[in-house]
Amino acid sequence: MTLLHALAILGAGVVAGAINAVVGSGTLFTFPVLLAFGYAPVVANVSNTVGLVPGSAAGAWGYRRELTGQRARTLRLSMASLSGGVVGGVLLLTLPASAFKDIVPAFIIVALVLIVLQPRISRALARRRREGHVREHAGPAAMAAVFASGIYGGYFGAAQGILLLAILSLSLDDNLQRINALKVVLAGLVNLIAGVIFVFAAHVNWGAAALIAVGSIIGGVLGARGGRRLPAAALRAVIVVVGVFAIVRLVG
Repeated sequence: MTLLHALAILGAGVVAGAINAVVGSGTLFTFPVLLAFGYAPVVANVSNTVGLVPGSAAGAWGYRRELTGQRARTLRLSMASLSGGVVGGVLLLTLPASAFKDIVPAFIIVALVLIVLQPRISRALARRRREGHVREHAGPAAMAAVFASGIYGGYFGAAQGILLLAILSLSLDDNLQRINALKVVLAGLVNLIAGVIFVFAAHVNWGAAALIAVGSIIGGVLGARGGRRLPAAALRAVIVVVGVFAIVRLVG
């Protein structure tokens, strides 16, 4: 690994950590960078997942005030996220590598569509909230949706945060910052449980994972503190470009 490669991976980790704290699509920065430097797709995904775990913890710490009073809700939803993460991680390791290469471009397309449509989704969720179609505790449908998002996150994870924001905003009667804090915790738990599985059962490139980890910690702290100041339209444009690059690398 050259110094330039190391700096690029570290920088991608910083961006991914910040984006995961604010919205949740950081994998679309780190994953394509690893692909560009010649890492096999599954190795890149596994190393990326392990590397992003510390950044999720840093982001959750940054949102600790918003998490106050959400203990019972967080514990309940965490079980769904962790269970889904286990299923997704096992699927990644049991399905052939060719399946990952075939499936992930479709996942990235879904992630990019969600990112492009995020302003409309946010407006729709705000309208639903004003109309009172939300509740204080997640019901069975929300639990099932969080479980499904955990499977997705354990298998790949790009835009898992956006999925969780939509699910939680539709299900819970709370302000967006508190819901976002809950999202950071749940997405981080999916990364954590999948990462534990990968450490024991997959090939992790520890050099890449360590660089992403350091970068994601820095980014997680910055994202929790000031990431909301980033120009949303510019950020979405960059994510789309990077996502398209990842698709080209995978299908090329």
